[in-house]
Amino acid sequence: MKQLFLAAGLFLLASPAAGIVLAQIPERTIAEIKVETQARAERGAYPLGGLAAADVREALAEINTRDRDDWASGWSKVANRYLEAAAKATTDAERDADYVRAWRLFYFAQWPVAASPGKQQAYKNALNAYLKHAALVQPRMEVIRIPFEGSEVVAYMRLPKNYMAGAKVPMMIAISGLDSRKETVAETYAALLDHGVGFIAVDSPGTGQAPVKVAPKSERMFSAVIDYLLTRPEVDPRRIAVHGVSFGGYWATKLAITERDRIMGAVAQSPPIDHFFSEKFLKEGTLGNREYLFDLAPAFQAVIEGANSVDDLTRLLPPLSLVAEGLLGKPMAPMLVVTGVKDTQVPMSDIELLIRSGDVPKDAWINPSGGHLGREAKGWTDPVIFTKVIMPWELRLLNPEH
Repeated sequence: MKQLFLAAGLFLLASPAAGIVLAQIPERTIAEIKVETQARAERGAYPLGGLAAADVREALAEINTRDRDDWASGWSKVANRYLEAAAKATTDAERDADYVRAWRLFYFAQWPVAASPGKQQAYKNALNAYLKHAALVQPRMEVIRIPFEGSEVVAYMRLPKNYMAGAKVPMMIAISGLDSRKETVAETYAALLDHGVGFIAVDSPGTGQAPVKVAPKSERMFSAVIDYLLTRPEVDPRRIAVHGVSFGGYWATKLAITERDRIMGAVAQSPPIDHFFSEKFLKEGTLGNREYLFDLAPAFQAVIEGANSVDDLTRLLPPLSLVAEGLLGKPMAPMLVVTGVKDTQVPMSDIELLIRSGDVPKDAWINPSGGHLGREAKGWTDPVIFTKVIMPWELRLLNPEH
């Protein structure tokens, strides 16, 4: 069995069969994490989008170790200050702004996944703050609870602005990624409400309030979401599409195959397809990944069913490949595939394989200077990619004016 061990501050990957040893970039220290976090906050880079640089500086001053609960505590202290401000606010606009700030800080307190008691409490606090915000928005946001295998799929649904009773509207299913949440994508998709399109936002398997962890066939929870949408009289059953970011793009791609008869199309941003799930990429591309702020591999351990170690990941990741599942190459719904050539989290070979597969032409937006999801430090930020690339494609696909 291949072993992972620590020597001289570097992860080393020993492969007895091959007789080679590969150097692995180590995870950032807490000092490095703090410097990088503040730098990303200053330029509005992921995952610090929407956080004020001053709030970030204040939270980081409270954090001194890589302990997960220490991390959660530092951000939560600043978040609680905004909850106190919301309680004293005199207008709904001020109150709502404070709730959004509190939610973003609590969300980052549990980042990348709620894998400790302190982070789990921060996640609960994030949900509570977000629901207070949701109660104030217009058009109104519904909290949907869809029965699923003895549990439930929790989602947020909003109909378009100026929706008229009796109308049938197109709908987007928005799927979060490994460390984003349905709250994150719900905020993004609010932009479609002015264009006659509604949305339902859902957590990826293993994250947030999802009822199942990542495993082959976990996409069935999204099939339950489609089942639900087809019961809603407001939804046009012929105009449902899906968008997934990062690992959410994996699920969007699977749905383009498994649900192609019930969805019009899918948008997948940097979707893992095949090589991503290999042991080679896990150890050379995922462990210690520096494009990711920290703890990319531990985050996957937290969301994949049965994974408690890197050795578990080497066993559980390969069966998730769309090639291993026998899906790639089957008929698909139309797709928009978005990525950056410099993406270190999902190999470009996976994107090329996806583009070459299936039975219908695909659209692709590939940023030669972009990283994960096509992001670029200057210019092509997440909001810009959504408004200039993804949203126009979705509006053309769903054609809400007709």
